[in-house]
Amino acid sequence: MRKPREEMIAETRAKLIAAGRQAFGTVGYAAASMDDFTAGAGLTRGALYHHFGDKKGLLQAVIQQIDAEMTLRLNRISAAAPDRWQGFVAECVAYIEMALEPEIQRIMFRDGPAVLGDVSQWPTNNGCIAALSRSIEQLKADGVMGDIDTEAAARLINGASSHAALWIAKSDDPEETSRRAVKGFRTLLEGLRVKG
Repeated sequence: MRKPREEMIAETRAKLIAAGRQAFGTVGYAAASMDDFTAGAGLTRGALYHHFGDKKGLLQAVIQQIDAEMTLRLNRISAAAPDRWQGFVAECVAYIEMALEPEIQRIMFRDGPAVLGDVSQWPTNNGCIAALSRSIEQLKADGVMGDIDTEAAARLINGASSHAALWIAKSDDPEETSRRAVKGFRTLLEGLRVKG
């Protein structure tokens, strides 16, 4: 029995994303050959062009998948914290520390910005700003965070965490850079907390 067309399309797309992710995560975007990952997925270059347009389009799809996975992980970290403030801090810090993970470091914080440009302009960034804004509004309502413009705070926190992750990814000593970045970031966040 033949699979429905939509299922075949979804399977082809998933195979290409998995093959692209493997290649981008191990050898990097520049060294990844379209022929290698189409052959690895048992597909043709035509399938890649049909679904993603080109290698850059495939990288965008891989980044969207990794970003969604990172968001799920961050949500779990936040939900496991004893209170909303600790969850907020833990989520932000975990995002920065994810830059130590080889696949995330290479794809999200090295090759992604090099190929797709400034991370603050990526389509997924608006979702990050919205999520941060919701958290900040809740923290302000709880009386934990001081009176600050919500959007400004969300954009500043997002920028600081993104640039900390980029700094770690490009560092000659990512572990030490992460330690310094997290310490500084925690200090910045504490400045937003109402002292009581």
